[in-house]
Amino acid sequence: MPTYEYECDSCGHRFDEFQSFKDETLKTCPKCAKDTLRRLFGTGAAILFKGSGFYETDYRSESYKKAAKADQDSSGGSTSKPAPAKDAGSTGTTPTEAPKTDPKPSPPKT
Repeated sequence: MPTYEYECDSCGHRFDEFQSFKDETLKTCPKCAKDTLRRLFGTGAAILFKGSGFYETDYRSESYKKAAKADQDSSGGSTSKPAPAKDAGSTGTTPTEAPKTDPKPSPPKT
């Protein structure tokens, strides 16, 4: 259930109300009891998905899970990348990149 923000046009009282989607919009201000209450557009009305069952991987088949585990076990469980091979003429140092330049020159200052 979302939280809606209300404001009274008569007294300026602002408050949040936790309501169902099906509930009617409130019309009477709880502070001044006038029927000048309006619901504001707020950022707090969001739906939160908690728990399992909301992700694509939650519904993987048992055969997929077994194959993935076997693949991980056969690779040693390591996910690191192998070290790059060196050239025969390499000095063992990493080449430096050329400095990047701005493709558009900035306008002259006046």
